[in-house]
Amino acid sequence: MNRHRITFTLLGLALALVAIGAVVFAPSGNPEVAPEVLESYSPENRSTVLRQTQVQIDLPVDYDIDLVIDGVAIPDGEIDRIPETGRFTWRPNETTIIPEWTPGFHTVWVRWDRVSGLPDPGEWTWIFRVQ
Repeated sequence: MNRHRITFTLLGLALALVAIGAVVFAPSGNPEVAPEVLESYSPENRSTVLRQTQVQIDLPVDYDIDLVIDGVAIPDGEIDRIPETGRFTWRPNETTIIPEWTPGFHTVWVRWDRVSGLPDPGEWTWIFRVQ
């Protein structure tokens, strides 16, 4: 009877330590929520899209971006910029560094900063799947 109490006490303590460790070492913030300055982006995180899709990022006016797709830095000249609206788009084609979307998962990483006024750097990474 005494061995059972000791065993259950030790199991209870181990469970408590696991729960405390999960709270202490859990990542902060919600990785699913895009930063506030990022007004919109597409394709949406974890979405499935057709091969004709384009990457679109909407930021406030006076921001600029660096774009990396699947570990490949997209040259500035390939990114379509509409400075009056803060919209940036990119689509693979035969003249771009990535000629087409391959079926499967793709990772987009965008870094931005304000080009006038006080700096406001940030970044966001998301994935999507091409059918």
